[in-house]
Amino acid sequence: MSIVAPVTDGVISNTITESSNKTETSSGNQMGKEDFLQLLVAQMKYQDPLEPTSNTEYIAQYATFSEIEQMQNMSSSVNLDRASSLVGKYVYIKTTNATTGETGYKYGKVDFVQIENNEAYLSINGSLYPLEDLDSVVDQDYMDAYEKAANLVNALKKLPSVANVTVDDTEAIKAANKTYTEMTDYEKSFLDESVSKLITEYVDKLAEVTKVAEAAAKKLVEDLNSALEALPEVDKLTLEDKDAVNAANKIYTSMNSFQLGYVEKDTKTLLDSYLAKIEELEKETVTDTDTDETV
Repeated sequence: MSIVAPVTDGVISNTITESSNKTETSSGNQMGKEDFLQLLVAQMKYQDPLEPTSNTEYIAQYATFSEIEQMQNMSSSVNLDRASSLVGKYVYIKTTNATTGETGYKYGKVDFVQIENNEAYLSINGSLYPLEDLDSVVDQDYMDAYEKAANLVNALKKLPSVANVTVDDTEAIKAANKTYTEMTDYEKSFLDESVSKLITEYVDKLAEVTKVAEAAAKKLVEDLNSALEALPEVDKLTLEDKDAVNAANKIYTSMNSFQLGYVEKDTKTLLDSYLAKIEELEKETVTDTDTDETV
């Protein structure tokens, strides 16, 4: 079974699928001593009295059975030793859905081995699986590298097409590029060459759109600063300056998160001061109006 296939078009092809456990095979299919004795008694009971089976034949049959039994016991002992050696290792178990017959695989670490009816069962993620269903023993470094490659590819799949990249994709693209550049040659071997090419395209496109976005952001910041510089000092502000203050605020509120990053803290503080002053002047006007009406 091929656990990991090469990446095709930037997507890792994983042949492992999930499926429910298959019905356990009963160990009672093997013939034991009791079965042999029952057959032997039946043979003696129903033999031809005129041509009875000789003692030599019975002894030969029993000897043959004993040899087979010893071989079975030896095989069982080997399986038990093999199962015990798997404790702490990561494995794939082949499973079959009892309803659909669909074959799948379960992956996990062997926590312990349980013996039932002289058969070994592997405990993986809280479930028991017969040793005979063992498909692959996997090195942890192998799985770590595979999962890292798979996660990178999945992250790239969540991005828009290269042509539709915007500055909003900055963090995701930088994270994907950082992951790739920090991968070892062994980890990169799980990726197709198309992944490296795709990441380069994303990085180049991001640099392009960032340059354009920076120019637009700087232009808006210049407009905002010019609008604020055209206003009088805060303590000299009047309601006649309300439209100019609102115009400056409109520039600020129209900015996206990327563009706001270019606005200096002092600029935002000054704008807030102007807005607060206009609000104060409006309240004073309302108060004066109410006082005149009362008088």
